[in-house]
Amino acid sequence: MTRAILRYLRRIFFALIALITLLLSPIAYVETMCLKDEVTSDFISMLPTEYHRTESRTFLTYPEWHIVNAYDDYAKVIQLGDPHDYKYLKGISGFWSSLCALSKKSASHGGFDFETKQTIYSIGVSFSAELALKGLYEETLGRVSTWIRGDQHSRLDKVSAQQSADYAKFLQQVPWYQWDFEENILQLSKANTGAFRDQERNFALGLEFRVKQAYSKLIKSAVANVGPDALSLRMIVEGLPVDILKSFKGVTVIAQHPAGIEVETPRYRKLTHLLVEMALEGANFIEISGNDDIMLSVNSKLPYNESLFSVSRQGYGDQRHLIEIKVKMLAEWIRQNEINQLQLEHIFDY
Repeated sequence: MTRAILRYLRRIFFALIALITLLLSPIAYVETMCLKDEVTSDFISMLPTEYHRTESRTFLTYPEWHIVNAYDDYAKVIQLGDPHDYKYLKGISGFWSSLCALSKKSASHGGFDFETKQTIYSIGVSFSAELALKGLYEETLGRVSTWIRGDQHSRLDKVSAQQSADYAKFLQQVPWYQWDFEENILQLSKANTGAFRDQERNFALGLEFRVKQAYSKLIKSAVANVGPDALSLRMIVEGLPVDILKSFKGVTVIAQHPAGIEVETPRYRKLTHLLVEMALEGANFIEISGNDDIMLSVNSKLPYNESLFSVSRQGYGDQRHLIEIKVKMLAEWIRQNEINQLQLEHIFDY
């Protein structure tokens, strides 16, 4: 009896070691195959140094946005399909392959610092584990549940699709741990018709949301200790008078410089929309956060040879391309983009 228990515990131990090794192996690959010697930029900024952010962060911000995009792809897939139609391994590999490409690129823009590595590696392992476990369930028990259900989506399939779409939109501006998972659990419970598929969705998704809710509380405590990331940034703009700049929502005029006007703006997805509005109004951007290079993502059904990294979007039938551009060329690129057959998706700040 004792030997049988020891054999069982030994198997569990080696299975855990194998799982940990599998989850950490992408980090080992990035550290050995995707790093280059750092090069310091000689760009001279007009902004006060306290508002500078390392230029490499415009590239290294993408892996976090890859997770946001993965949730958006998932929401798109399950609108008409089922969770097992989403390619979970592709979502995982997209994170690490993009990180490898952008890690190499970041070397000439300030490098991949240790603090950023800690953040990206942590969320990468967590994201990989989440998708792997979700994929394992949806490809087995979840798929069987759809066979029993039949071709038509159940009530909770539709509720889940809407929750996923709302969550994906929420992540574009707000950290995931601020999401109200308890409300999701309540919505599932209220909409449960008692049909087998609804019962299964209520159990499986309810368990997932409870785990995330507990984890989010830990993250909130950690963030409270170190403080959240800055929600605004500074940039130098020219081409528009002060009164026009003040009319843009979220823009605060700070000072005037020989080459332009210093303004403060929101970050994340709001910044993308704001930069487009300002560019179409006639603004030109001189520098952002003390930098003269920036990365953006575009969507297109056509390949883009100059892309730093490209990946197909699940559920959309097109590709996402990551493009590096000079800050001074950004406004004109936005104004001319209609003829390029590229749909601007996001401009990555620092």
